Amino acid sequence: MQSLQQKASEWSGVDQEDAFSIDEVNLFEKLGLQTFINLSTDFYTRVYDDEEEWFRSIFADSKKEDAIQNQYEFFVQRMGGPPLYSQRKGHPALIGRHRPFPVTHKAAERWLHHMQQALDNTTDIDHDSKTRMLNFFRHTAYFLVAGNDLKSQSQGAPPCKNGTNKPAAE
Repeated sequence: MQSLQQKASEWSGVDQEDAFSIDEVNLFEKLGLQTFINLSTDFYTRVYDDEEEWFRSIFADSKKEDAIQNQYEFFVQRMGGPPLYSQRKGHPALIGRHRPFPVTHKAAERWLHHMQQALDNTTDIDHDSKTRMLNFFRHTAYFLVAGNDLKSQSQGAPPCKNGTNKPAAE
């Protein structure tokens, strides 16, 4: 049986070495807190303004300001900065925290679309850092998809690649 990391690599097209190259450079020291706040603000502005209702609905029960703060605090902590996220919310536990949401292949691709745009729009992030971050984000998005599939299997539902929580035949 494949591990969640192996599935994430397969589905994302990003091997683990590239995904975790963010650990080779302290991106927090390199980029600073404000860069992560700007990135997360730009990203969630795009998400909450998304033209696809199915995607916006994933975030409907979350306040935009809270989503921004959760994201930038996680990024800061994961990319070499102080443990802001853990101090406020406890262990990140990404799969567990995303369990209530339909984290499908389609949703991951939509999330990554907005993150790519936000990265491109955040001009104080250099090309090397953007590449490292996007590889990490891509791999992590599919790690969450793999976790969602595992959740579905444990509940007796087949894993779905069609972007919904229902098999394609329905």
